[in-house]
Amino acid sequence: MDRLMCLHVQTSGEPVEVLVNGVPVLNLPAGAGSQSITVHEYLQNGSNRLSLVVAPPPVALAVAAPDAPAQPRMAARAAQARARLVLLRNGKSLADEAVRVMAEVVWAVDEGSSFDAPTVQHQDLELPVGFPRWRWMDAPVLNPGPQDRNLVLAALQRIAFDLSRGNPDTLLAACRLRLEELDHAYQRPTGHGAAALREQVQQLWQSGVLATLQPPTAQTLLLRSVAGGRLLECLNPLGTPVLSTQNDDTQANAAWPLRLTLIEGKVYVLR
Repeated sequence: MDRLMCLHVQTSGEPVEVLVNGVPVLNLPAGAGSQSITVHEYLQNGSNRLSLVVAPPPVALAVAAPDAPAQPRMAARAAQARARLVLLRNGKSLADEAVRVMAEVVWAVDEGSSFDAPTVQHQDLELPVGFPRWRWMDAPVLNPGPQDRNLVLAALQRIAFDLSRGNPDTLLAACRLRLEELDHAYQRPTGHGAAALREQVQQLWQSGVLATLQPPTAQTLLLRSVAGGRLLECLNPLGTPVLSTQNDDTQANAAWPLRLTLIEGKVYVLR
């Protein structure tokens, strides 16, 4: 692939979360930092929206009260944040002069000034991209009840149990549609993503990393509605993926972000 569509996020001060078409794809904690990821699988031909959320609420609160009003907060120090959607050639740096900025959202506050927490800013843009219409964009809007939650919990428990024993098959089956679309989004051979995921699990199993992967429980699983209610993001109370290892060496840990839908009583991971 000659060109890549990337999201580049910078912050100094407040934590931030960035969404592309309603799907949270990148977050940074409080302090100074930056991060970049490719985002082909979240974009569509035509209208798109880039959203910057400054000082997002804790995930447990966001799940329990998604419509809670923002609260005023005093800035102890000057802070700023920026999210950019850029197009650059494969292998080039974001500092390269050939980088083309497609959209940018900027926020800043002076020391001692008040701002709303969270603060949400958007920029809409039109993109003439040649991607197909991804399945998640047409998934049904979900209003999960206790039965749906139990269905998701049981599926995730089975995946975690199998992963902890080095078996990736249930994860691969749940993620089949997602992996197929990622191969298409980045012009990779069919089956590339599935083979890479299988190899990753095998390597983690051999290194012993998966021994600390615990199946989620009703208390540790939080289902956050994203993408306009079309997907459920599977998180733990810390706001990280519920499928995560818990080794003392945090750099050796592995996590599998899952955003899924429910169709006719079956779980499908679409992002």
